[in-house]
Amino acid sequence: MTKLSPNLLIEAQNLRRTYHQGGSLFTALDSASFQVWAGDRIALIGRSGSGKSTLLNLMGGLDTPTDGTIAWVGLGPRETLRPAKVAFVFQMPSLLAPLTVIENVEMPLLLGDTPIEIARTAAMEALERLQLTALAQKLPEELSGGQIQRIAVARTLAYHPKLILADEPTGQLDHPTATLLLDTLFNTLKDTDTALVIATHDPLVADRMHKRWTIQHGILQTDSSHNGLQTVNATPQPKLSITRPMPKNSAPF
Repeated sequence: MTKLSPNLLIEAQNLRRTYHQGGSLFTALDSASFQVWAGDRIALIGRSGSGKSTLLNLMGGLDTPTDGTIAWVGLGPRETLRPAKVAFVFQMPSLLAPLTVIENVEMPLLLGDTPIEIARTAAMEALERLQLTALAQKLPEELSGGQIQRIAVARTLAYHPKLILADEPTGQLDHPTATLLLDTLFNTLKDTDTALVIATHDPLVADRMHKRWTIQHGILQTDSSHNGLQTVNATPQPKLSITRPMPKNSAPF
């Protein structure tokens, strides 16, 4: 491990994630080492099945590695990451079916003990940024796949996390809508220290990020640069070292 910094959010060494499939052992991620710094804009590029989603789940504490170590240096212990510090935009629909759009967007704020009036205002502002206020009272079953994905992004923007992990957020969107979503996301995060990691195979998305990581057959390649300002006298946060799978936390935030 390197010397730790308050601007260093995540540091991982030799992460490996394997699954049993029938009688075979499948390696989804193999010996991945990386750092995520405050303010990073990282494109995680790879084809479907390359290991992108597995890596995002490990970074956000939704899954645990079969082997290797990961430390959420600037975020705190794994059990405190969500919903306040780490936000997910999943590739699959993640809205809660019984709740309206506005209720889904404000839910992470309410879980973090934000007063209902403040949570509702923040949720409406996030929907307005993405031109979604007309959908506020609709249920998820009344929405298209693209609308659901945009609402998931609005939910993320409503509560200003320290790290956003987005899995193919533009995959179901046409070009103008995808451009609006990305413009809104980047403009909202401008001049903040929120880190953004987007898994994508779209070069138009990747071109807008500061860093490019590539993953193929579970092998991660990262660049060596970082944007954070290092100070070396910070107190390290606890490190998670795991040699076997543990149950997933399936919260959709």
